[in-house]
Amino acid sequence: MASMDVSLKEMMAIDGAVGAVVVDYGSGMALGALGGAKDLDLQVAAAGNTEVVKAKLRTMDSLGLKDTIEDILITLTGQYHIIRPMTGRGGKGLFLYLALDRARANLAMARHRLRAIEEKLEV
Repeated sequence: MASMDVSLKEMMAIDGAVGAVVVDYGSGMALGALGGAKDLDLQVAAAGNTEVVKAKLRTMDSLGLKDTIEDILITLTGQYHIIRPMTGRGGKGLFLYLALDRARANLAMARHRLRAIEEKLEV
């Protein structure tokens, strides 16, 4: 099991990482954050992406889908944003958020690494 600080550092070690956050989607608050940029306020991103997760969960409920979200991918012209709800017993109600520089990132590898980080994270 890994601590939040270790997990955030591992997220930032992914090629192209710009910012990494562990978010409580009940409140929209960042429990831990690392990185960011002048044009990427991680606190604002945490709150905004909380609404994305909640909207998707509501939609799945309305459709009667009995599935879980593996991750949500948002592609921008210059960045990838990956939202990964935590599924472990200690991570219920939390998600990992990773912003990547699209020019430097390998999306498949980033998703693979984020899955492994999520599995080890103990909150």
